[in-house]
Amino acid sequence: MGVLIATINQSILLIALPDIFRGIGVNPLEPGNISLLLWLIMGYLVVTAVLVVSFGRLGDMYGRVRMYNMGFAVFTVFSVLLSVTWTHGTAAALWLIGMRILQGVGGAMLMANSSAILTDAFPTRQRGLALGLNQVAGIAGSFMGLILGGLLGPVNWHLVFLVSVPFGLFGTVWAYLKLYDTGVRAPARLDWWGNIGFAAGLVAVLVGITYGIQPYGGQTMGWTNPWVIGAIAGGIAVLAGFCVVETKVAEPMFHLGLFRIRAFTAGNVANLLASLGRGGLMFILIIWLQGIWLPRHGYDFHETPLWAGIYMVPLTIGFLVAGPFSGWASDRFGARTFATGGMLLAAATFAGLEALPVNFSYPVFALILLCNGLAMGLFASPNRAAIMNSLPPDQRGVGAGISTTFQNTATVLSIGIFFTLMITGLSSSLPAALTHGLTAQGVPASDAAKVAALPPVGVLFASLLGFNPIQSLLGPGVLAHLPRSRADFLTGRAFFPELISGPFSDGLSVAFDFAIAACLVAALASLLRGGRYIHDEQRPASEEAAPPTIEGP
Repeated sequence: MGVLIATINQSILLIALPDIFRGIGVNPLEPGNISLLLWLIMGYLVVTAVLVVSFGRLGDMYGRVRMYNMGFAVFTVFSVLLSVTWTHGTAAALWLIGMRILQGVGGAMLMANSSAILTDAFPTRQRGLALGLNQVAGIAGSFMGLILGGLLGPVNWHLVFLVSVPFGLFGTVWAYLKLYDTGVRAPARLDWWGNIGFAAGLVAVLVGITYGIQPYGGQTMGWTNPWVIGAIAGGIAVLAGFCVVETKVAEPMFHLGLFRIRAFTAGNVANLLASLGRGGLMFILIIWLQGIWLPRHGYDFHETPLWAGIYMVPLTIGFLVAGPFSGWASDRFGARTFATGGMLLAAATFAGLEALPVNFSYPVFALILLCNGLAMGLFASPNRAAIMNSLPPDQRGVGAGISTTFQNTATVLSIGIFFTLMITGLSSSLPAALTHGLTAQGVPASDAAKVAALPPVGVLFASLLGFNPIQSLLGPGVLAHLPRSRADFLTGRAFFPELISGPFSDGLSVAFDFAIAACLVAALASLLRGGRYIHDEQRPASEEAAPPTIEGP
């Protein structure tokens, strides 16, 4: 339940953002407001990526259940505060961003300790299934959030945040009454320098990535912005210093020696690369469906957010089917076969998506999404079980935290990479397509040139939000001077999707090529993890032949 509500809240805003911004009276597509939009989306992800290691370590020291219960309470309090925004305009957006970041603190407490609690509670022959169900809850929550956001946002945007409150209250009370610690505590002094260094370095890198996809000066993106370069380079330098500090202190926040465990290192590398391939996929699919496919099939722009979530359900179904099965099977046959096969299948599904025309046939698209969900389910559950089985009992909290950090950091990085690749593909052909298409419909050349000169990120965000892009970009002043029939055509369901299909296809191919490469390298990392390995036992066991109770050193 904890992981479910934490991940639902990672994605619920993606679909509900138009209703939220309308409710607080902010146009997110104005140049000065793009950063508000990005931080409302990314702030939660950044916080959960940064804090899970620290909260995992605190769980190892003071009790995982204690930290987990506190996470439920913190998450619930800030869910309530998110829904009681009383201001409007920029002040309201800043309030939501602040409360969203603090809600992420509670989410990080839940994510950091859930896997460790399950590993403590279940014997090795059942951990794969238990952690598989936990992974299913996490991935399913990401897609349930899309549908819930589309359903609740149009009714009242406050409900987007309030929907978590009953579950948070129930989870808080239930956990305090029924959940108890079965793990090994490792009392130690808090490594302040390690925690501060890790948080500062990772925040700098992730903030730099967030601002890197925003326009800078006259350029389409901000990767040449000295501040972005300095933040990323400085953050990497601080993280390198963190690694040095951790080798010197007596009681480090994270024992780097854990990376000497082959199963732990290979599993986390595979997890990082799989998240890189998967992380930006949701954004790309939403833009593809909302900006192009759904309008071309008769849906008004304001309807597309909800229907985009519904049309992506096959992805969730695939994961719900494969996740528990692969976790159960990995308990008996080991993780390597399932995790490696899942990544190879995922690469094949990305190739299938790349081969589709922009205006695809939905049954084929749904079948590919179903296979992609199956692939991710085959990978995620066994891989997480293998990582957790490889850890010493007193390091499970921090080990689970570092694994979740790899996953969440890769998701933020993936969003930056996918958006960069998409914007690069769009910027080469979109301006000419916009200029020609608008002037052909009677838009003055000067106005068409202004629209064509706008950063492509505006077009992507308009599609992501389910806005009518041409209406937003041209504005009512220009449209009022056109004949009614031409203004209706420009702002209708056909003009923009057909106009952007070619440039979008170029960016899409590059993005999927990256996803394919990431999944293939993840498959290689998974293959190199070695045989079945469970910490604290004295002899290795072949992955193929070992019965479930035989465990490796």
